[in-house]
Parts: sequence; structure tokens; C-alpha cells
Amino acid sequence: MNVRKALISGASIAGLSTAFWLSKAGWEVSIIERASAFRDGGQNVDVRGIAREVLQKMGLEDQVRQQTTTEEGTAFINEKGQVVGAFPVEDSDGMTAELEILRGDLARIVLEALPSTIDIRYGDWIEHVSNGTDHVDIQLHSGQTETYDLLIIAEGIRSRTRDQVFGDRVARNELGLNIAYGTIEREAGDDRWWRWYTATGGRQISLRPDNQGTIRAMLAFKDNKHNLASLPTEQALAELKVIFTGAGWQDKRVIEGFATSKDVYFDYLTQIKMSTYSEGRVCVTGDAAWCVTPIGGGGSSLALIGGYVLAAFLSQAESNVVDSIESSLTQYEHWMRPMVDKAQSLPPGTPDLFYPQTKVGVGTMQTFIRIASFGPFRKLASRIGHVARTKQELPEIQMVQATP
Repeated sequence: MNVRKALISGASIAGLSTAFWLSKAGWEVSIIERASAFRDGGQNVDVRGIAREVLQKMGLEDQVRQQTTTEEGTAFINEKGQVVGAFPVEDSDGMTAELEILRGDLARIVLEALPSTIDIRYGDWIEHVSNGTDHVDIQLHSGQTETYDLLIIAEGIRSRTRDQVFGDRVARNELGLNIAYGTIEREAGDDRWWRWYTATGGRQISLRPDNQGTIRAMLAFKDNKHNLASLPTEQALAELKVIFTGAGWQDKRVIEGFATSKDVYFDYLTQIKMSTYSEGRVCVTGDAAWCVTPIGGGGSSLALIGGYVLAAFLSQAESNVVDSIESSLTQYEHWMRPMVDKAQSLPPGTPDLFYPQTKVGVGTMQTFIRIASFGPFRKLASRIGHVARTKQELPEIQMVQATP
């Protein structure tokens, strides 16, 4: 049997998950990553619903559990730091999931589980793609031209290769929400809860525990015209300081912490919506295909699921049928679409309703949270919007060979 070859562009959760499962299915897999080395760090992500089944199939659930952030729940607070409503970890799918882990930690766990047969190259990227009927030729920045049976783009939301191949079939839905993330020092008053504060002017401050003795902080504000992610970091930080000065609670602490933090980054939340996930011998997965943003929730779970589902259908392709790969890509898209569409279908008024401009709006939101946090309503409220709970039966993956 001829061994099929795939190149995966992108070495984060989506790309690594796909590589893991394609290798199990007997494919020869190579990965390229634009960054010069593996990227650690990042904020909290979670593994929910069907993604936990995938993690269990990978044999990695215990490793993830051992590296969780130890977050005990989500607490909404007022300007005095008093709890308005709390949502403890009382089931696996609450606002704080049972499996909360830093993005870099999850990616590294999957990376270290990859077989040694997978070729991983850092500091290289795709310059040009020639999409043939039964193969794809790829010109790399390093000067090499390589031929594969399939190119899988897992480069994230700002994928240049995706834009080159799919062009106007890539749609962007900007949500008008700026978020700045960073790691700051832990203080004596910090606990194991995700503390979430809403101020007037469409501003939010949140602090989350991690497993490294620090705090993952977030400053978010609603503005349809102001995109801090498009600015140089120093300028964005200066503008962020102006915006959040006087917001209340721990605004000064986070602003000062970001001034010296080494990992601050900005995001202007944008959904990616594609009319198709494949074109000939090229397909997309993860945020490059369907970025749902933190508001939709479940991005890391979808990355794990997408890698498994793509490999499962490709594992069922007949090696002697020319169009079998294209048929597998169609099946992959049909399976993923309902889950992705649900994640991207935000409740009416989102995100504006959750980023009130006035004191009355903040008060109304706090009243809603207080009611929702009562026992009878707590689980129902915490489950809103988490896509990975969608019940779909995972396709079977045909494992061709054992991997070390």
C-alpha cells in the first residue's frame, strides 16, 4: 500500500492533534511552524464534551488533569471586590471546566505524545501553493519545493496560506471587542477562583489562577472602531492605560502589571467563517477554518475534535480511488459544520449585553448574575454557549500501524 503524505502548517493544538491522528492512520506526516521554536505560554483553555472523548482516546486525559490551573470556579464581583454571583466547578461543563489548562501546556502534552516519525520544522513557512488534482506542490520560505498528497492549514485566525488558497471564501465577522492578555504577579489576596469584574464604559477586568504561581489577567472593552491589536505593543499599552484608569477594583494593579509583563498580547475578536473547508488537496482546520472567539467558547476543544475527525475520515479513504481524499474532506466538513455553526451563533445582543456602558446597565447585569447563580439556575446558566457539549458520535478511525 502506498503511504500517503501530508504537510501540516501550524504547530499549535489543531495542527498537533491532526498530526497525532493522521500518524495513527498510517500517513507520513510533516509539520512546519513559522515560529522559531515551540510556543509555550498563553491563557487558560478548557477541554469539554466530545473533546474529552478525543483526549481519552489519545491516552492523555491524566496528563492534562495533572497540569490543570486548579481553578475552583468563576466569581463575578463588584467594584468593592464583593462576590455578586459564583459558579463553582460542580460539573465538567460549567463556566470553569473540570479540565482547565494553559494553552501552551495542552499543546506541549500533545507535542510530546507525537511519534518520532513525524518531521517537525520550526522557522519555516509556506510562500506558494500549487493545488493539483492528485497532489499539492508547496514552495517554502527556505527555498524548497515539496510535494504532498494533502496540505492541512492550521495556522490560526490570521493564516496567510488560507487567504492565498481560499481568497474571498474567507469571511471575517468582527465583534468589536478588544482583549489584552498578560501574566502578572500573584498577591496574597488572590485565590483559586476566576474573578470577573464589569465596569461602566463597556470594560471588564478578570484575574485567573494558574499552576505556575502567577495570575493570568485580562482587560477587555467594547469598541467597534478602536482596534488595539493593530497597533505596536507600546502604543496599545499606553492607550489601554487611558481606557482603564478609573475603571475600579484592581485596574491599577493590572495596568502596572502589564507594563512589565513579558507576554502581553492583544486581540480584536473576529470570527472566521468559510464557505468551504477544502479546495482540491488543501484543507483548513482549527481557528484558521472557524475561529469562534472566546465568546463562542470551546476553541481548544474544537481544535482537538477537528484533528481527530479529519484523520478519521481520511483513514477511511480508499488508496486506489483518486477522489477519495476529496470525499473524505467533504465528510469532515459535513461532520464539523453543525458544531461550528452552533458555536458561532451567539445569543442576540452579544457581546454588547455583557459589556454595559452605564451604571444602570452594570447593575442590571449584576442582578441577572445574582439570580443565575442560585442553585436551581446555576447549571443552566453556566451551560449557555459551550459548543463542545453538542452530542455527535465520533467517526471511527482506522489505525493502520502502531506508533511509538
